[in-house]
Amino acid sequence: MGTFSILNQSASGKNLQRLFLLRIIAIVSQIIIFWTVYSVIELELPWMPIILTISLLAVLNFFTWIRLRYAWLVTNPEFFVQLLIDVASLTALLYFSGGSTNPFISLYLLPLTIAATVLPWHYTWTMAVITISCYTFLLFQFVPLPHDHLDDHSRHMFEFNLHVSGMWLTFVLSTLLITFFVVKMNASIRDRDKELSRSREQALQNEQIIALGTLAAGAAHELGTPLSTMAIITGELQQESLENVEFQRSIRILRDQIALCKQTLTHLLADAGQARVEEGNGQPVDVFLQQVIDKWQLVRPSIRFTSRYDGMQPAPVIMNTRLLSQSILNLLNNAADASIRQVDITCRWDEKQLHLEILDDGPGLDAEAAEHAGEPFFTSKGPGQGFGIGLFLANTNIERFGGSVRLFNRPEGGACTHVILPVLQGTASTSL
Repeated sequence: MGTFSILNQSASGKNLQRLFLLRIIAIVSQIIIFWTVYSVIELELPWMPIILTISLLAVLNFFTWIRLRYAWLVTNPEFFVQLLIDVASLTALLYFSGGSTNPFISLYLLPLTIAATVLPWHYTWTMAVITISCYTFLLFQFVPLPHDHLDDHSRHMFEFNLHVSGMWLTFVLSTLLITFFVVKMNASIRDRDKELSRSREQALQNEQIIALGTLAAGAAHELGTPLSTMAIITGELQQESLENVEFQRSIRILRDQIALCKQTLTHLLADAGQARVEEGNGQPVDVFLQQVIDKWQLVRPSIRFTSRYDGMQPAPVIMNTRLLSQSILNLLNNAADASIRQVDITCRWDEKQLHLEILDDGPGLDAEAAEHAGEPFFTSKGPGQGFGIGLFLANTNIERFGGSVRLFNRPEGGACTHVILPVLQGTASTSL
């Protein structure tokens, strides 16, 4: 916990971090300015209360740094109190160094600008009233700057030059600090808008998934009866033409497909609402991938494919859930539909990530497919050949597991589906 990167990372926490940095700049600037006044200009000021004020501000800023190391939410009242500390210290320093005649009086605009940028309007108006009151107080109550060692002409020239120089320095400091804070605040606002946009997109995807889940539940109920009927009929057909090897092979494939459909429908409702990442089982990456490919081979027995595995042994563990395996199956089916001759599957992993590349030798992605791939109900297949939800569901589910899916054209032709998935800490000794 010794670096700034692990401090409070909420939006309000980042604002307090910036105020902490601005206060450091203010303390350093005050030390430099008063040291110049003491050693170069040689003005006699009440140095003891000035030093105590700067020291107290530094101590309070140190406690602010300690507070930032905790993940507690920075509330608006707390941030407002932090600004009041700066106003109080500035008022004290101005009181002991000329009051309203001090050219640094315009620094009151800094906490007011910060309050207007960060806090709700009632805090801003309260800060405006407080700073105006402090300025008004310093019009009448302050320790004047000493000029006893100068004649009238020299005193007027000195006051004029000092005031002009102070105004210039105040403008430079105010410009730099306000620019720094406003730029950082604009960056925070843009980050917040991006986060809100991602949240809205995620909420929309969740609504679409819920709608698809409702339709799937109804479809599962409706398909149960016709699948049972087909299972009975294919069982009876299997008893016929026993000498016809090709016929028996086709019936066996058909019965396997029907059994797989029934098994999928059986688990559909049982798994609904329980397919969370934490409820899956850890399994070696190579074993998990081989099981998915074996299931895909059962579903698509006519597809020619090659598979290659490359990674550390023993293989790391990946979270094996039905959602994840089904998502990869959807991607494999999309590649099989697009492929002309065969599908090439390449699996690579290390101690952090699994990289799965599914290569087809089809025509590749056209401009429309490249732009809209992964959107719900978009499909580049012909009428009746796809619903446009396979890639959408696969991408959504894989992102829920902390992974990503990227679909792009290959230079040599065809398309590549690149899946990246995180693996769990630790390895398993089971391998292919």
